Formats: sequence, C-alpha cells, structure tokens
Amino acid sequence: MTSKKKDIRSLTKDQLREFFVKQGDKAFRGNQVYEWLWKKAAHDFEDMTNISLETRQMLEENFVINHIRVDAMQRSNDGTIKNAVKLHDGLTVESVLIPTDTRTTACVSSQVGCSLDCKFCATSRLKRMRNLNPDEIYDQVVVIDQQSKLYHNRPLSNIVFMGMGEPLMNYNNVLKSIEKITSPEGLGMSPKRIVVSTSGVPKMIKKMADDQVKFNLAVSLHSAIDEVRTSIMPFNEHFPLEDLREALEYWYAKTKRQITYEYVVWKEINDSQRDIDALVKFCKYVPCKVNIIEYNPIDDGDYQQASNLALENYITTLERNRIVVNVRRSRGKDIDAACGQLANKA
Repeated sequence: MTSKKKDIRSLTKDQLREFFVKQGDKAFRGNQVYEWLWKKAAHDFEDMTNISLETRQMLEENFVINHIRVDAMQRSNDGTIKNAVKLHDGLTVESVLIPTDTRTTACVSSQVGCSLDCKFCATSRLKRMRNLNPDEIYDQVVVIDQQSKLYHNRPLSNIVFMGMGEPLMNYNNVLKSIEKITSPEGLGMSPKRIVVSTSGVPKMIKKMADDQVKFNLAVSLHSAIDEVRTSIMPFNEHFPLEDLREALEYWYAKTKRQITYEYVVWKEINDSQRDIDALVKFCKYVPCKVNIIEYNPIDDGDYQQASNLALENYITTLERNRIVVNVRRSRGKDIDAACGQLANKA
C-alpha cells in the first residue's frame, strides 16, 4: 500500500534545510540527511547513524523513502544481469547490467511500460502505466553499481537510458535523475558516460539542445525511409524523418556533439540497397556514427535477423562513405535481457 507520508527524496536540499529550521534544529542537519539519501543511498532512516535517534524517529513520522527493491535477479552465461525492479506502488520495471572486458554499463528504464508503439520491441506491448520518478531511476543505477562491484570487481562505468520507456516522454524526471547521478553530492559520474536513447521526438530533442545538456544522444532509427520506418515504428507518422532531421541538425548546431544512430537490419524489411542508400544520405546531415544492433526475437516470427550478406552490405557501404559503423552483438539473450526484449518476463 502506498504511504500517505511525503517521499523525502522529492525535497531539494534547501527544502530539507528549511524543514529542520522549522523544527527548531540546525539547517546543516538537512545537509546530513541529503547526503544519506543521495551519496550514501540510504533506504531507511535507521541507517543515518550520525543523526540522533530522536531526529530519526521524527523523520520516520513525517516522511518515507520510496526506494526500489530487486524482486528477481537473473545472471546470463555472458555475465549480463537482469533485474526485475519492484517499485513502491507494486509496479515492476527492468534494468540490466551489461559487462565487457573494459566497462560495465547500466541499462535503465524511465517508464513503466512505454507510450510508443515500435512493433519489434517487447516493451511496447506493455501499456504505459506511469513515468518513473528521478529517485527510481537513480536507484537503478545505484543497484547496478553495487552489482558491478560485487560480480565484476569494478564500479559502474557507463549508463544508457535504453531500458523500458521513451526517456523524452519523461523528460523532466530523466533530467533530474541525471543531475543527481552526475552531481558530486550524488554518484559523481561524468555526463560524457551517459547516453539517452530516443525513438525520435523532435520537439524534445530541440529542448535538450536548448537546455545545454552534457550527456550524449542516441536515436533508435532503423530506417531512413518514411514509409518503412512508419511500418515498424508507427509513431513516425506523427514525427516524420524530415522533422527528426531538422531537430538533429539543431542539436548539433547547439551542442557540437555527434549523434549515434541505433539500427537493426531485418530480413525483407530494411535489408535492400535502397535502405542502405537512404541511411547513408541521412547520415550526411549531421556528424554521426551508426551502431548496427543484432536483432533479438520476441516470440513471433514477424521480424527476423537479416542475412550476414545484408549486414556486410550495410557495413561496406557506410565505411566507403566514411561513416563510422560498429556492430553490436547482443548480450543477455538467454535471460531476455537483450535490446528490445525487456517485458517483465520472469
């Protein structure tokens, strides 16, 4: 049952300081509590050991800490970890730790379900229930950092907003979570190690540029031909490629940071020379790189991985046009933790 008490992490540091002053205490007590909540990621007021028992009891009477709980954890043969994350209201999202030889990456969710309708993605089949709060996003990162240290003997190095949900449809909370993640008073991670991945919401891409964000941008593209993209990502009808292109040009003009295009090649959907040529043309608009991502089936047979020949044609043509291209082999497929597979399946 959801508590009627206010979630203390919804308060700013100044609001916490003000609260303590009103209680007849010193303002610096707010600083101490804020540090426990964010830098030390305390889940319980009892953990705040440098604060008097009386003060902790007073906090307990007034506030709640709505922290997440890992309901189930699955470990893949390749070291990938998938977490089923239970939220304070009983809803569930998923987050993934993705290890390589040189880094560990947290793939975090930003919504319960998704408001978009990409046909190849399992998450899109879940109705969007609600946006995640900044602290719920932050907590996913804290948990994965702990798992990285425990299972891979090193701290988390990178974060991608590529889990459940469309981050730009939860813009304010995503930005607040990144602010906490990158703050010295939070996790102190570099924004250069954070990637926000969007299916392409032009207005919000422009807003990010105007807000002068410091993190990196990835776009889930999958086709540079409108009718093809609309057939696999129906919302493209409302956000066509011309609008997306204009927004990305605006982004680059403002930030001078290249864009990453995520691109899955499917058999008989976007594996022709026409598709390749359209992608090359789209890549010429702004400095970018292309990640060709291995497709991970989601039970039905509508979408199938393209042939190796089709992939080679993409790679060769992109390289010939001096466009950086990487092939991303999926990890965690055996536990449904790979790209496009997150759907709360235990």
